[in-house]
Amino acid sequence: MEKNEGDQGTGLKEFILSEIESKGPMPFSRFMEYCLYHPEKGYYQTDYGRIGKDGDYYTSPCVHPLFGYLLAKQFQQMSEILEGEGFDVVEMGCGRGLLCGDIVHWAKERAPSFYQDLRYTLVETAPAFLREQKKRLAEEEKAGKVFWIESGEFSDQPREESPGESPGEWPGESPGESDERNDSFEGCFLSNELVDAFPVHRMMVDQGRLKELYITQKKGSFEEEWRESSDHRLASYFESMGVPLQEGQKAEVNLKALEWMERVGRRLKRGFVLTIDYGFLADDLYGPHRPEGTLLGYHRHQVSENPYERIGEQDLTSHVNFTGLIRKGEEVGLHFAGLVPQYRFLIGLGFIEEMKALEEGLSDSDALRLRLSLKHLIDPEAGMGEAFKVLIQYKGIENPVLDGLREFHSMGISA
Repeated sequence: MEKNEGDQGTGLKEFILSEIESKGPMPFSRFMEYCLYHPEKGYYQTDYGRIGKDGDYYTSPCVHPLFGYLLAKQFQQMSEILEGEGFDVVEMGCGRGLLCGDIVHWAKERAPSFYQDLRYTLVETAPAFLREQKKRLAEEEKAGKVFWIESGEFSDQPREESPGESPGEWPGESPGESDERNDSFEGCFLSNELVDAFPVHRMMVDQGRLKELYITQKKGSFEEEWRESSDHRLASYFESMGVPLQEGQKAEVNLKALEWMERVGRRLKRGFVLTIDYGFLADDLYGPHRPEGTLLGYHRHQVSENPYERIGEQDLTSHVNFTGLIRKGEEVGLHFAGLVPQYRFLIGLGFIEEMKALEEGLSDSDALRLRLSLKHLIDPEAGMGEAFKVLIQYKGIENPVLDGLREFHSMGISA
């Protein structure tokens, strides 16, 4: 089943096989967790987790800084709604730091008052990304605008401290204040393509019974085996979403996404949670038209349906269940503001007008190249415009009206 693996993949494969040999079959979620987050050989813990043209996949900040500029406009409006003395953005899973840099740059150049209030904190688990962020954002850090904090609050794989480095504090917390504190800050929690990378349980209905995929091994190769669920929350998950699986249907359950949303909700005193990712509401995500689920691997911009190849050297993702995030948010005081495709969100924030402004003074050929590049952000068919959704939730305020949700329609959501 495995092929084309280098030393990295071979070493991680042998580690997982040894774990199975000593402890028995493991749920697929544990296998995926090792593939992505093993502290020494996991995809995101090494230099294999690459983004952009020379990497394995693109994210919106790689396309053009305009994506970050428009997010900055939304944050400025959020700050005006909160009417506080400062505005904290906490970004989790920050990749190369491009989005942070673009947001801070826009604020400095276009909204000096907002820039003065802005404090941007990054939470990162991947050492390679962290190094690149530190280098790219050195000037912003020196200016007192960008900070880093420990990642353990949102991941089971906290970043280890470097010698002589002290962990950061949550915005609004005094040094040494307990991590048990719930209400920590006012502002916005931001994530862009974070939730899709959480390890998932793979489930299937077999003869009327819900079973979970386990990974075992035979003669040095991975084998699949369907067993009873490893977590009691899985048994009622699909019924709670109102979409029981059909006989033989496979699907993923992202319990860590719900845990993450709960932690975020308890950390936020007043403000917003803005989640950007690809996914669907539960009735679409778990409908019978998706009989095999949505788990995929990405390597050098090529899609793979085989998670057992290139162990530790390919990204593994699954689509986000936005219904689950909305409902879990409500449980912890996060009210639903809206869910829109990315293209509607960006257009509501002035995408077209900003694009035209960028074209001024360009030659016809350069203007065409710019338009073709920016098209990826809003194209509802071939680009990121429809596949990616923007979920906004809020806490401690009353019915905020946000420009990014101008094009919001209910989409049949019943939180």
